[in-house]
Amino acid sequence: MSLAPWLQRQRTSLLAQRGHAWLLHGPSGLGQYELALELARAWLCERVDRPEGQGACGACASCHAIDVRAHADLCVLLPEVEMLALGWPLDEKAQAEVDDKKRKPSREIRVEAMRAAVEFGQRTSARGRGKAVLVFPAERMNMISANALLKTLEEPPGDVRFVLATGAAHLLLPTIRSRCMGHQMAWPTPQEAQDWLQAQEGVATADVPVLLAAAGGRPEEALRMHEAGRSARAWSALPQALARGDMGAVSGLAPVELIDAMQKLCHDLLRVGQGAAPRFFASADLPPPARLGTLLQWSRKLQDSARIAEHPLNAGLMLESLVALAKSALNSRPP
Repeated sequence: MSLAPWLQRQRTSLLAQRGHAWLLHGPSGLGQYELALELARAWLCERVDRPEGQGACGACASCHAIDVRAHADLCVLLPEVEMLALGWPLDEKAQAEVDDKKRKPSREIRVEAMRAAVEFGQRTSARGRGKAVLVFPAERMNMISANALLKTLEEPPGDVRFVLATGAAHLLLPTIRSRCMGHQMAWPTPQEAQDWLQAQEGVATADVPVLLAAAGGRPEEALRMHEAGRSARAWSALPQALARGDMGAVSGLAPVELIDAMQKLCHDLLRVGQGAAPRFFASADLPPPARLGTLLQWSRKLQDSARIAEHPLNAGLMLESLVALAKSALNSRPP
């Protein structure tokens, strides 16, 4: 997949600047990971006659090594679930533990991986173009991992560069933020987002506006929704289905995904209640107005549920509870 035009512009700007550590930040779904990887590609690219500020050539041995996830001078720090989803190999010990079902893939950037990255930074470059460390999502570092990275950022080896990418920069240690050059991710224009999403394989033209609205205008997030099988028709039907308490409408959704959808629905209903237009759903898809106090209470309960959504004791029971809460809130009527 070619890099989106709004990411190409940012890549050109960032490559024209100097610095040993970058922090790419902004709302998730704007292409933080893709831009971070493109920066690492360009730093390590072996074609020396590239024009200033352009990305990697895509054809040299270094670019090929990154494509096959086997570059000796690139260290990628992701939660294990993200590593597996994006095709990056786990180290032998971690892979054996997961294969033997001794534990599930981690959702955090593990301390062991961070320590390996610190050791990686102290080694000599294998290909002679320096080294790069990519951390995504950076907010998934726990306190021990973050402190281990902090020491390396404070005293970086001479030939290693870092790129951290996050959708929640406020969760990072202030000392880490202060030691990186910050870059606020740019939003695509509405036309760019629509054209790019429409060009992706399997995305129907009629679904593009619905998916973009569902993703809050973030095209990468809209594509992820499509690839996860969340159709535009199902999204439009969700508010009325929740008002009926229809469990079938949420089958296949993880608690995290359902809570996200419900928070967007609650947000839209609160906006409509104050005379504003909805953002994530079409007005025609929304149920009748609900009681303001009940919507605010529902919003607080959804925030509480979001804190434990990734580790529910029983995902099925959590979905049932969430749907019951939604039905009750959506059928409350203003006086």
